[in-house]
Amino acid sequence: MRLLLACSCWIDALNERVGRYASWLVLACILISAANAIARYGFNLSSNAFLEIQWYLYSIVFLCAAGYTLKHNAHVRIDIVSARLSDRARAWVDLFGGLFMLLPAATIILWFGWSAFLESYRIDEISSDAGGLLRWPIKFIVPLAFLLLILQSVSETIKRIAFLRGMASAEQTESDPRREI
Repeated sequence: MRLLLACSCWIDALNERVGRYASWLVLACILISAANAIARYGFNLSSNAFLEIQWYLYSIVFLCAAGYTLKHNAHVRIDIVSARLSDRARAWVDLFGGLFMLLPAATIILWFGWSAFLESYRIDEISSDAGGLLRWPIKFIVPLAFLLLILQSVSETIKRIAFLRGMASAEQTESDPRREI
């Protein structure tokens, strides 16, 4: 179990890093959006590439931060019910939800996302808008993001099992990146 907990720490660190890097892309989106608005309204210049890169960057933020969000227990859930449960009951609910809902759904999306990426790459797909960008790079983000989410789900599963087996406290299975297990 110690090896699994070490893997869990590695996965947590990976998603922590990806989430923090992804958050900086919001600033890039704001700067690109401002530059696009200035170019469009100040100089009567426009580019679909500016609009699409904003869309791409926001997509990267939301997709790649899914594992980070799971790590920090920040996904939408029914807190009114969850708050009334004991730590053990909450761990069982998280374990069940991760194994029987999140992992299967994320695996299916990863599978089909990979297929969509490969096809887009094969045909060198480009946006149908004039001056648009290549589509396959952003389509690669879908399977990558769901791989990160699957890894984080595995990490959360390991932590919940460790807690249920008495090998970790409830606080150690929570989202604190400095935790010591």
